[in-house]
Amino acid sequence: MARDPVFVLDASVFIEAARRYYAFDLAPRFWELLIQLAESGQIESIDRVRQELERGNDDLTKWASSEFHQAFASTDDQDVIASYGGIIQWVTSQPQFLDAAKAEFANGADGWLVAYAKARGRVVVTQEVPNPEVRRKVPIPNVCQAFNVAFVDTFEMLRRLGVRWTR
Repeated sequence: MARDPVFVLDASVFIEAARRYYAFDLAPRFWELLIQLAESGQIESIDRVRQELERGNDDLTKWASSEFHQAFASTDDQDVIASYGGIIQWVTSQPQFLDAAKAEFANGADGWLVAYAKARGRVVVTQEVPNPEVRRKVPIPNVCQAFNVAFVDTFEMLRRLGVRWTR
């Protein structure tokens, strides 16, 4: 029997939601739902995404630190580290990407996110889209495709989890 997927969220999911369509003052139910989904083991994120979110000084930073902090998984396990090494090796070998894009990728959470998903069999949730032509950035979906890691956007995740907004 196949088990339901666990979704691992990129920083873009939190940032886009907070800044655009699920602002804290307009859609508090979205943020409550994320906490509930994390508590039930359906979603999570990683420690390195938490570190990116903590660089801010806003409602999202406060929420991530106080309400969602237990849902950030560690990337310190050997299988995740090994996956990350393979991902970095692949990224640096790709002539498509500029050196600055490779360096930015190596210094951020994106590679760790894909490595964690690969090692744990998770589905990556990101607002980024695949782009075979891009040179200035290493898109998460491009890396997911190269390593056969499933990915979706926020809205597809919510659909797959059966979320319905009701009054």
